[in-house]
Amino acid sequence: MSVQLFYVTASSREEAEAIVRNLLDERLIACANILGAMTSIYRWEGEVVTEEEVAVILKSTAENGDRVIEKVKELHSYDCPCIVALTVDNGNSEFLNWIDNEVK
Repeated sequence: MSVQLFYVTASSREEAEAIVRNLLDERLIACANILGAMTSIYRWEGEVVTEEEVAVILKSTAENGDRVIEKVKELHSYDCPCIVALTVDNGNSEFLNWIDNEVK
């Protein structure tokens, strides 16, 4: 088992919750943390843009990684959503096993 955390940004809390609930329903993730509002500043199509967003941390496995990414892209309102996977090298083994069991 290889646990991964997926860092995703969303345009609103409502969009984040809709994505998370769909991924939970499909058992692609074990859980998620939707963090508070933040300001994102980035370059898009030649312009510097400032937007309010929320960050989401999804907890799943590497085995589900491609499916998580594709599903988030399908559900997301952005043309090019931020979705990055971070591999977990160590942690509370009971918690990591719980993630693995929840996505099966």
